Amino acid sequence: MRVSSNQYHITVNASLQNSNTQLEKLMGQMSSGNRLTRPSDDPIAHVRISRLQREEASIAQYKDNIGALSNRMTQSETVLSSINSDLLSTRDLLVWALDGGNTGEDLSAMATNLESLRDALYASALTKDQEGSYLFSGTLSKTATVGFNAAAAAGTRYTVGGNSEQQQVVVGNGLTQPANVTLGDEMAAMLNTLDQAIEAIKGGGTTANNPATRASLQAALTGVDTGMDQVSTKISKLGGAQNIVSTLETNWGNLSTANQTAVLDYSQLNYATAAVQLNTLMSAIKATQSAYGKVSQLSLFDAL
Repeated sequence: MRVSSNQYHITVNASLQNSNTQLEKLMGQMSSGNRLTRPSDDPIAHVRISRLQREEASIAQYKDNIGALSNRMTQSETVLSSINSDLLSTRDLLVWALDGGNTGEDLSAMATNLESLRDALYASALTKDQEGSYLFSGTLSKTATVGFNAAAAAGTRYTVGGNSEQQQVVVGNGLTQPANVTLGDEMAAMLNTLDQAIEAIKGGGTTANNPATRASLQAALTGVDTGMDQVSTKISKLGGAQNIVSTLETNWGNLSTANQTAVLDYSQLNYATAAVQLNTLMSAIKATQSAYGKVSQLSLFDAL
């Protein structure tokens, strides 16, 4: 079959252009270290990488949520532990106050200490987070956990604020974890009974043997014991929740590492293979150019 000179030139130029295009693509891959410069390079790998990247975005959000949740839990546990410590000190004073050998002056002095503990407990119940929201007010985080009316009678000055609803945080696909602990009901009731007992003994004109005074002190002691049990239960639940969250954080971290490794496997250029391809392309281009140059110099006059 005869091939015209023009057709030969077109064929060789097309071959060189194709080789140069492949060379340019390969050089770009080697420069970036990424074998996928566009989706068409490997459509299946591109789809898999896109799916992994979407999953990575979700994991990053879960990990951010878990980080914020862990901080909140740690803060809540710290405050609850402080409350528990103050309740224990309050209990010791109430047990001492119930001793029938105490004089009115003794009880009055104890009342001063109990007032300090009561105020500390109230302040702890009103703890806010870094955003200025009440830590223990449920979903009504801008409402004080416990209200206070100084004009009300002892035993009714403290009122429940906020609510007992839980703030759910997404920590996984279909997984949520409560972010808050509520204290309104427990603290208001305990503070009222304690306040009433303080009112009964602070004047110095009574003793623990007085039936009304003793009943008030006993009610306060019962309230404090109940409060300690409730706070201890909340601390225990927080500890369990923190273990769950810590495990989730570790699992998401491991999955993220696996995803990142998979993305590299799909997209990272194998430089050894690329070097072989580069040498092959360069040799092919050089051979084509050499052959083209020699053939182009041929003429029918050379046969004469």
